[in-house]
Amino acid sequence: MAKKSRKPTTSTPVAEGEVGPRQPCPCGSGKRYKACHGAAGGAAPTFVSRPFEGMPGECDVIALRELVPAATTPLTLKDGGRTIRLATLLPGAAPAMVRDSGEVWLGLQVQHSYGNPARDLGAVLERALATEEPGIVGLPNDPGEGPSLQDLITDTSLDITVHDGFEYWIDDIPERDASMAAALEQANDGVMPTSRLTSVEAAYWTNVGTKEHLRWVMPHPEDQLLDALARLHAAGQDSVAEGSRFVGMFRAHGLLAPVWDLPLGTGAEVLEEPAARFAQDLEKALAKGDLTAEERSARAGLANRQVTIR
Repeated sequence: MAKKSRKPTTSTPVAEGEVGPRQPCPCGSGKRYKACHGAAGGAAPTFVSRPFEGMPGECDVIALRELVPAATTPLTLKDGGRTIRLATLLPGAAPAMVRDSGEVWLGLQVQHSYGNPARDLGAVLERALATEEPGIVGLPNDPGEGPSLQDLITDTSLDITVHDGFEYWIDDIPERDASMAAALEQANDGVMPTSRLTSVEAAYWTNVGTKEHLRWVMPHPEDQLLDALARLHAAGQDSVAEGSRFVGMFRAHGLLAPVWDLPLGTGAEVLEEPAARFAQDLEKALAKGDLTAEERSARAGLANRQVTIR
């Protein structure tokens, strides 16, 4: 029996200067126009491609939001007063918590996304500061325009502590019960061993069980960084340890995070010196001019090994 032929589809012509429903939304969100600013319910939240720009430790903040399971850093408010603690993850993926002491905790790894996570953090911080009662502070709706987190703090650098697990969830509770211990044990089961390198900024070693990785968020503009990485790759200067292999990059919040596979048993300590040397070689590569034919070929290969997270 012959198959029925499909009815030909037609599309409405798009006037010059307009955006078609299936074309990428011009806001830069990566969505089609019909699912973003062309949606029937109105415009989607404004997408900010580099939300943490101007934030102290921008690269580390991106790593803590996207790559690191358990870490914290204190923050200082411009207006003084209450103590603020920024964490990778809070219980229940809460956006913020007010503790019994009055301290405010902010979570980076949350379930909502309104297009500008730095603004979301600023909004939930303001909500938490206006709250006297201890408990979870949420962000149920798009906060709209207002200060981002970096507008509300005075810090010029971050004092990051990477934790083995989520014990920091209860480190301010003197009396702990069995339910707390059980919840922590369950949460800690999913934590991969992670360490932050001290010789360079925003580079994190992790052990995922079958192999180890170095993931390093870098502040350079994407095109320039790709050129420099291509130069080092073509020259065979892209190793960070014996047996390491440069496998590609994550793209997150406007920056790239190169990733290396490492042999099991490498550990974080042996990466310090070669990572510092790689950073020096990278700076030299960033300062060079046009790419050679071999370097252009290497760049094309690297460009195909990018995965966008945010």
